[in-house]
Amino acid sequence: MQVVQQILFIAALALAAYFIGRRIVLIKKTILLGKPVDRKDRPQERLLTMLRIAFGQKKMFDRPIVGLLHFAVYAGFILINIEILEILIDGIVGTHRVFSKPLGSFYPVVINFFEVLALGVIIACAVFLIRRNALKIKRLSPSTSSDMKGWPALDANLILVFEIVLMLAFLKMNAADSILQTRAVGHFAEVQTGTFWVSQFLVPFLDPFSSELLLVTERLCWWFHILGIMAFALFVTYSKHLHIALAFPNTYFSDLEPRGKMSNIPEVTQEVKIMLGLENESNAAEDVPRFGAKDVDDLTWKNLMDAYSCTECGRCTSQCPANMTGKKLSPRKIMMSTRDRLEDIQKAWQKNGSDYRDEKSLNGDYISEEELLACTSCNACVEACPVLINPLDIILSLRRYNVMEESKAPQAWNMMFQNLETNMAPWKFPPDNRFKWADELK
Repeated sequence: MQVVQQILFIAALALAAYFIGRRIVLIKKTILLGKPVDRKDRPQERLLTMLRIAFGQKKMFDRPIVGLLHFAVYAGFILINIEILEILIDGIVGTHRVFSKPLGSFYPVVINFFEVLALGVIIACAVFLIRRNALKIKRLSPSTSSDMKGWPALDANLILVFEIVLMLAFLKMNAADSILQTRAVGHFAEVQTGTFWVSQFLVPFLDPFSSELLLVTERLCWWFHILGIMAFALFVTYSKHLHIALAFPNTYFSDLEPRGKMSNIPEVTQEVKIMLGLENESNAAEDVPRFGAKDVDDLTWKNLMDAYSCTECGRCTSQCPANMTGKKLSPRKIMMSTRDRLEDIQKAWQKNGSDYRDEKSLNGDYISEEELLACTSCNACVEACPVLINPLDIILSLRRYNVMEESKAPQAWNMMFQNLETNMAPWKFPPDNRFKWADELK
C-alpha cells in the first residue's frame, strides 16, 4: 500500500510540474511579445527596491490594518509551505515526518509556529471575504465597481476560500496525527511531537473516532493539502494571484526614474535634433516605426509584465482623479484589459498556431478612446500601486498612437499642437508678446 501511495504521489507531482511548467513557458513567451527595454542598470538599487516593496510589503502598509492582514496571508502562506518540503520527501520516500528526528525537540516548535501562521491566514482571509462580500468596499465589490464584475470577483473569492480550506486541512491533519501518536498506532508511535498549539482545539471533535477512521482522516487531509497546493500553484498562473511570484521581478525591473518623467519617442527626438542641426541627417532611421502603441506587441515587455503582475486591488483607480469625477477611466481596468488581450492571444496560439494573430487590437477593441482621453497624466495611479505597476505608460503609448497615427485628437488639442508648432508655446500669440502681461505690473 505504501509503494502504491509513493507511485501515485510521484505521478501527481510530475503531472503538476508538467502543466505548471508549460503555463510558465507560455506566459514568458507572451511577455516577450513586448519591445525590448533595458532594465539592467543600477542593480543594487533595484535589489533594494525589490526587497523593500515586494518582500517587505512597504506600500501595503500605507493602509496599516489592511497591510497587516495582507502580510499575515502573504508571510503565513509562504512560510507554511516550507512544510511542503517535508511532505514532498515523505511522499516520495514513504516516510512520516522525516524532519522530526533531525530537528529533535525543535521540531514541535517549528510546527507550532506554522500552526499559528495558519490561524493568521484563516482569520485574515475571513476578514477579506467579509470586506468584499458583506461590507462591499467600493473598489473591491462588483456592485460598486464595474471592473470587478464576473470572473475578477469570483477569482478573488475562490482564492480566499481555497486558502482557508487548505489551512484547515493542515490543522485537521495535525490534530489526527497527535491523537494517533498518543494511541501509539503504527508508525505514529515513532514520532512524539506533543500537543500542538492550535490544532489541539480540534482534538475533542476527532477523539471519539476509531483509530482506523483517524488513519483515513489523517491521510485524506495529507493528500488534500499537498494536492491542493499543487492545484493552487497551477490555478495561480491563470489568476490575478500570479502577482505572488511576479511581484518580485516586477519591482526589480521597475522604472527607477522620478515619477512623472515621461519618455520621448526616440525616433521623434532624433528628427527634432536633425531639424535643429544637432545631429546629421545621415543618422536618421531608414524605417519609420509605428508611433505609440496599437496592440500589445507595440508596448514594452515590462508593460506586459505589469499586466500579469496586477493584483486588481483597485488602489490605482481609487486614487485616480478622473475616475473620482465619474469619467470612464479606471487604471485597474487598463491593466486588466491588457492582460485580457494577452490571454486572448494565447488562446489563439493554442488553437491556430504560434504565428496566428486575430484582427483585434488592444487600442480600440479592449481600451476605448474615451478612457485614454480622460487621463490627466497625474501619476496618482503609479504612486498608489503596491507593486510599482505603471498604467500611465500604457495609456500614453496608446494615446500617442491615436494622435500621431490616426489623427484622433480633440479639437482643443489640435489647436494646442498648432500653437506649439507656430508659436513654440501652447498659447495663441507670438513669442514677442509672451511677457506683455508683465507690463501692467510696472
